[in-house]
Amino acid sequence: MFEFLASTNGRILRILIGVILILVGLLAIQGTVGYIVAIIGVVPLLAGLFDVCIFAPLFGKPLRGTELRKKEG
Repeated sequence: MFEFLASTNGRILRILIGVILILVGLLAIQGTVGYIVAIIGVVPLLAGLFDVCIFAPLFGKPLRGTELRKKEG
């Protein structure tokens, strides 16, 4: 799982999911719940942009994508 998340395709997927959550939160849901969904969407967006895997340290893996790819690959 972490191999995919650290890959280029994994980063692109996280960025797309983040953008989609932000757009859905701001345009489709609106209101307080919409803002919460949009804020949640910022997390995968930034994780993909900055090449980090925020769940990897919970499993004893490195946070940075470059280090994770070296260790997994």
